[in-house]
Amino acid sequence: MNNEHGATEFGLVGEVPYYATIFTTRMTSNLDGYDEMADRMAELVSAREGFLGMQSARGDDGLGITVCYWRTEEDIIAWRADLEHENAQDEGRSRWYAQYTVEVARVDRTIEFRRPS
Repeated sequence: MNNEHGATEFGLVGEVPYYATIFTTRMTSNLDGYDEMADRMAELVSAREGFLGMQSARGDDGLGITVCYWRTEEDIIAWRADLEHENAQDEGRSRWYAQYTVEVARVDRTIEFRRPS
């Protein structure tokens, strides 16, 4: 799991409420240019107002999940309307994704457990 941008391995433990976008994907066999675009989107999103962190995981079967954490729903809407992000979405639909879903959720509570060492 990728714990860049302020998210812990298990999620974002912080001041609530905040929002999460859950992007679940199934890839096609054509991945030409995908890694470069994914890196660019990670760079771009991390500079956005209200962005709190992200995590990504992908299985060998091509199923992937990326969770981005946001301060407000308005921040998510602004990111969705970013022109470079819109172009990446178009490219993803035409080349890389066989299927995807995007879910938006408000996080009102986080619970964390850690076994003592």
